[in-house]
This record gives sequence, C-alpha cells and structure tokens, in this order.
Amino acid sequence: MSSSSLFLFTASCRVLEQKIDRSICFCGCDCLSHTFCLSPPGGQGQFPIVQNMTVTEGGIANLTCRVEHNDNTSLQWSNPAQQTLFFGDKKALRDNRIELVRATSQELTINISEVTLADEGMYTCSLFTMPVKTAKAFLTVLGMPKKPEINGLTKPVLEGDQITLTCVTSGSKPAADVRWFKNEKEIKGEESAKEVNTSGKTFTVKSSLQLLVNRHDDGVAYTCRVDHVALIATHEETTQVLEVHYAPYVEIKHSIPAPLEGQYLKLECVPHGNPSPDPVLWTKDGGELPDLDRVIVEGRELTFMSLNKTDNGTYRCEATNHLGTSHAEYKLVVKDAPTTSSPSTTSPAPTLPDTTGPLDSKHLNSAVTGNRDPNALPGPPDHALIGGIVAVVVFATLCLIIVLGRYLARHKGTYLTNEAKGADDAPDADTAIINADGNHAHAEEKKEYFI
Repeated sequence: MSSSSLFLFTASCRVLEQKIDRSICFCGCDCLSHTFCLSPPGGQGQFPIVQNMTVTEGGIANLTCRVEHNDNTSLQWSNPAQQTLFFGDKKALRDNRIELVRATSQELTINISEVTLADEGMYTCSLFTMPVKTAKAFLTVLGMPKKPEINGLTKPVLEGDQITLTCVTSGSKPAADVRWFKNEKEIKGEESAKEVNTSGKTFTVKSSLQLLVNRHDDGVAYTCRVDHVALIATHEETTQVLEVHYAPYVEIKHSIPAPLEGQYLKLECVPHGNPSPDPVLWTKDGGELPDLDRVIVEGRELTFMSLNKTDNGTYRCEATNHLGTSHAEYKLVVKDAPTTSSPSTTSPAPTLPDTTGPLDSKHLNSAVTGNRDPNALPGPPDHALIGGIVAVVVFATLCLIIVLGRYLARHKGTYLTNEAKGADDAPDADTAIINADGNHAHAEEKKEYFI
C-alpha cells in the first residue's frame, strides 16, 4: 500500500473506499459506527478528520471537523444539499437549529438540534488548501416508533369466541420488532408485516395474535411490546386485559370430612362465573330446607350447630347467571359419636377348660383357682379378675351359712334316752316327745338334748 493512500475504517475494520488524490471518505448510510479519515505520514496532517453520527429523531447532532496541523487555513461545514452551514466562525445558513460550538484553526464543531429525518445524509468538511481537501461524515437519523395500539378487542368476550388481536406501531426507522406477552410470559404471534410509509423513510409494523377464548382467559393481560434501536434500555408497550363472560360452575366446601352426631358443620357454596352468580339457592333432597331453626343460612353458607341423624340427606347448591345455571351436591351422612364405657367392677367367674379331653393338673389348677399358667408370658395383675374371685368366695360362704342355719332350725328338739324309754310312765318308746314342757316331771331327769 503506497504512503499516499487514505483509508476509511469501520468498526469491522473494513475499508469502505480509498481516494488517493482528493482524500474523500465515503460510508454507506446503514453504517452506525464511527469512521475516521487517517492521513498518510507524508501529508503533514493537512487533512480534515470527521466521524459519522447516529442521532434519534428530535435529538442533537454534533458535527466535528479537526486538522492536526493547519497554517490558518479555513474550515467549512456544508449539508447534504451542499449548502454551507458555517465557514470558520461565520454562519452561512439561516437555521435557528444550527449553532456554532467551537471554531479554531484546527477544529470546527457545530450542533444541529431537534434533528428530523430530513436532516439525514452526507455532511462535508472542507479544508481550503490548494487543492481543497474534504472529508465526509454521514448523519443517520433514527425514527422513534410510536406507542403501539392493540386492535380487535371488544369487551366483554364470550367463552368460545375466536378473536384476533392486532398490534400496530408506526414511525420507526429502521423497522421495529414486535413481540407478544401473556401475563409477562412471551408467546408467539404471527409474522410481523412491515410497510414503508408514504414518506419512504419510516415503517409501520403490524403483528397479529389469534385466540380461542375460554374462562381461563378472564383477567389475563396480553401485552404488545415494541423493541427498537432508538429505545435505549427501554421499550414501548401496550396492554389489554381480557374480560370473558362464561356460565357458572359450583363447588361445595365442608368444614369436617366425616361428620358425627353433635358436631358443628359448615357447608360453603363457592360459585365461579362471570358475571358472578349471586345469590345461591340451597335445597335438601330436591325440596326446601326442612328445619330453619336448626340450620342457619347466611349468604352462601349453610351451618349446622349440632348434627343429628335427621340432618342426613343430599344438599344442593345452585347458582345462575345470564349465561346458564349450575349446581353441586353434598351427601350428608351423620355417624354415631364414639361412646366411652366405664370400667367394670366385677368379672365373670373363670371358665373351666373343655372337659371332652383329658385335663392335666396344671390346667385344672389354673381353671379352678384362676391362677395363670406359669409358662405364660408375665403381665400386669388383673384386678377385676381378683375382685370377681373374692366376690364369688364371699357369696358362696354366705350361702353356706344361710343353708346351715336353716337346717339346724328345722332339726331343733328334745330326744329320750334308752333309760327314759324303759320307765313305766314313758310314752311309746318309738315316739320322740318334741318340745316337752314342765308337765313331764318324772322324765325330766332322763332327757338328753341334742343340738
């Protein structure tokens, strides 16, 4: 490469154009990186140096032209229409948006405020030497996309309807990107359509999203988000929340899983629907609730303060809105409350072993006395069994005493000895004189008494 060559570099280190004789640098309008014109070592710095600019519509463009070594030669900036903007520190074009920032022998810097798309193009810095040397900088103006709009949504939407949402944004340059989100989670829409506006410089972008609406879409937020190079660290977006009307469905919640007699029970009817189905209707076994003194109805709740088996039956909750009617049922079966029995003070008598087979002494002793088998596993003493045995023994003893007393009472009397039988005044020797009194004086000495 000869020392007299001049290069135009981009961020990708690609030479866009070389000019040896005039030192003119060219860059395509789609290039957003800075471009510098570097002079060869033998040129002694007598070459203007500029850089490309990218500005968002409405922003400020700063155009700077520098010369490393200058012998008081004037610098000049001109616009894409080759109109002179500034010659040195002298303003040449009457445009209030253009103002001088700095003018020296080595630098000429100007600002263009409130930049429009019409300001885009190639700007030239000229160094008036012999011959005149120039450098060109391309000003790129980005078109800011407008806030997107979502079309095609009417409120409310009925369950089962198929709708198409269309997101539209215009004014972007280059064309913006459109994305769809459902409750902040990105979803795929149709391919975006990009149309060039009548000005030929900006784009209108459209993207559609087709939905088959169901009840789960009620309250869901659909967002159209626009991304663009001009939107630094931010984005434009619009959100629409769907309102879906659907017929009701009902569920019944109960406070306890297995109701028992005497317990408290609350049934809650929970209807779902849009519009909300309110109020609800409670029935039992296809008819009205039988006893409102025992059953409390408050709004959607049915309360039993103390259950009994007369409450058994099928309870239905019914809900209605203008799209339909639905119901849910709860079958109530009240079970007996568990009873706690008090411990018995007596125990049945021990049961003798089966007598159909031979009895050994160990089994007989265990059956009669109530003793445990010594080979059996040890366990805690059975106080009820011991008390029962004692009661049986006491009862048997009392019975024996009573029987013996009655027997003795029946056989009480006076009996004669053999001597008394041989006396002259004795009665029949074979007849015993029972309950003798004092009239038998002669026999008094010959009596024997047996108790």
